[in-house]
Amino acid sequence: MAPTRRLRSCTTVSCTPSLSSCPATRLSAPAWAASLLIGLMSAQAMAQNQPAAPAKATDDAATTLPTVTVVAPAAREARAGISGLADTPAWKAPVQAVRLTQDVLKDQQVQRLADLVKLDASVSDAYNTTGYWDYLSMRGFTLDNAYNYRREGLPINAETRIALDNKAAVELLKGTSGIQAGVSAPGGLVNLIVKRPEGRMRTAEIGFTGGSSVMAAVDIGDRFGTDQRFGLRVNAAAERFDPNIDNTKGHRRLLALATDWVIAPGSVIEAEIEHSLYRQPSVPGASLLGNALPSASSFDPSRNLNNQPWALPVQMAGNTGTLRWKQDWGTNWQSVLTYGEQHLRSQDRAAFPSGCFNEGNYDRYCSDGTFDLYDYRSEGERRTTRALNAQLAGELSTGTVKHALRIGLLRSIHTTDLNTAAFTYAGEGNIDGSYGAYLATATPDFANTDRHERSTELSISDSITFSEQWSAWAGLRHTWLKRRVELTDQSTEPASLDQQVTTPWLAVGYTLAPRTQVYASWGEGFEARTAMSTPLVTYDNAPSALSVHKSRQIELGIKAQRDHLQWGANLFRIERPEAGPVGNTSGGTDYVFDGHSLHQGAEGFVQTQLGAWGFTGSAMVLDAKRRDTQSGLDGKRPVNVPEHTLKLSGSYRWAAPLPITAQADLVHEGRRWVDPDNTVRLPSWTRVDVGLKAQQRVDGSNLTWRLGVANLFDKRAWREAPTLTGHIYLFPLAERTVTGSLQVDF
Repeated sequence: MAPTRRLRSCTTVSCTPSLSSCPATRLSAPAWAASLLIGLMSAQAMAQNQPAAPAKATDDAATTLPTVTVVAPAAREARAGISGLADTPAWKAPVQAVRLTQDVLKDQQVQRLADLVKLDASVSDAYNTTGYWDYLSMRGFTLDNAYNYRREGLPINAETRIALDNKAAVELLKGTSGIQAGVSAPGGLVNLIVKRPEGRMRTAEIGFTGGSSVMAAVDIGDRFGTDQRFGLRVNAAAERFDPNIDNTKGHRRLLALATDWVIAPGSVIEAEIEHSLYRQPSVPGASLLGNALPSASSFDPSRNLNNQPWALPVQMAGNTGTLRWKQDWGTNWQSVLTYGEQHLRSQDRAAFPSGCFNEGNYDRYCSDGTFDLYDYRSEGERRTTRALNAQLAGELSTGTVKHALRIGLLRSIHTTDLNTAAFTYAGEGNIDGSYGAYLATATPDFANTDRHERSTELSISDSITFSEQWSAWAGLRHTWLKRRVELTDQSTEPASLDQQVTTPWLAVGYTLAPRTQVYASWGEGFEARTAMSTPLVTYDNAPSALSVHKSRQIELGIKAQRDHLQWGANLFRIERPEAGPVGNTSGGTDYVFDGHSLHQGAEGFVQTQLGAWGFTGSAMVLDAKRRDTQSGLDGKRPVNVPEHTLKLSGSYRWAAPLPITAQADLVHEGRRWVDPDNTVRLPSWTRVDVGLKAQQRVDGSNLTWRLGVANLFDKRAWREAPTLTGHIYLFPLAERTVTGSLQVDF
């Protein structure tokens, strides 16, 4: 039975678990400040107890800090610090991951998280449009924006537009993440690494980012004081949006500050904070016309169905920061203590096309292209995340067996505080863009759902080396989860969940050749689902917090690294409990767990550099099906999940007289089903992007010129077909887009 619909008119990543002394109910500012102050005082005491330096230096070794050697990581590595495997080499880590530095992101024309889909075959779109936050899918599972994103290893909420200007790298960890995170969807994790002080840095950048959009950014940093104990880095960016899409002018800005203090050798305090603002009208998708798939070649990708005089832009503002203390205790033991906060404020607004009342179809548009139009306004949305993470890592030996231990405690609090939203029927429109200007009266009449949640996660992991050939990894995470959900109008009693879950992870690896390993891994994860009604879909059991169900993954793989060549291949099998609408005995609809999804696939990647030639490629083949359902979906493939994907990138560099690098990228995604019953399917599509990068030195400054063309051949196709609030949407490939920038390092 379909859910009831409301009709019209009507660089080094450190994770830090929390202190055992963390309060049981909330992380107050005095509590975390006191904890950090105690650690700071102890570190200072250690420094003060050291012998004082003589008034006049006679021995440089006794009066200066030890030399620190910084080894720049590769621009693209097949590993990620968020995996929790510390400094395990990429070829030896028994997980599939990738680390992408900012240079890679700039060269590949990545401007937002949604653009990451072109860089890895395991990543695909899950509802990505202009003017809204980004959704990513990994291994066929849509990542949960409230749980599957990390920043500096700490949980954050990605229900906002995340700026990349002050991010040194982005990490992607693929697969069930039970040992790396508590609550999370099984597809994987995304971790953002913030730029930190690294010495003298003077960079300015200007560019055009598509259409008539322009941007400017600066990145300034240095070290100061005796022995350069203090570091500072400032990032600022501003952009004016004016893409080749109707009614999408907007702007964004970012200001970020990062600093550190070397208290004593092996003891460092780091702090950073960023403020961001994003404001732009959103662009809703097209949809099925009755039972027919409209022609992508006849749909203008510059058309915006949210083009009404009364339509307001989406606005997202955020303040996020972390405070971290890193301490080296000697004898290969280190501790890291991090506290982080994120405060998001959003105004979610749109002229929202949805359904066809005239034909009784509420998940698609009418056969003639008309649709019902609504005025949606959810003002004053507030989302807050606080996390305290304490971690102790070290090495020890038991006979001939070596252990690398990591113990962590993470305490986090998530709150989502919304107001009653306005969802008003505003008339009809048509997919061809012809509709009148309706005078909408926004009346708050839909009760949103507030969420308040806290979790405590205790984790322990061990990387075991038995011999030169055999290694093993074992981990265990125990999570105490408490959740409370309630309607903003308090018309029903709040619902709550109080549950404890343990998720293990095991892996074994065998080195069959130099820097070549085969591995097998098994792990569990879990999610906490909520029965929550939307303006268009209502459930009889909303609001309620469903009990926790586990997901499981098995993975077999091989990874190798030889000089300038990295490659790997793996097989994976993920089983995930699914929740959805199921008819109840009273004739209504409940949101409950209903069977499971089984995703089985094969992945492969290769990266090499042969002289002036560079090549990176990844591919995935995925078989995904629903099983044991009550809703008649057994054997059906989940919607918006491509059957296969291929992402290739090749480059050639001319060294003289002016170093120029030419790059070409191919993005291919296979067929995907549009509707749950698997009656309509999107064809596969292929897009080609190209770019040029030139570097020169002028008057002591390094200049980097970048020019890119996305969708070089102006391919017309439906890029994805996500379902949102029970409605099917179609998003087209963006038309040919030219971008360019000038970066000056001075």
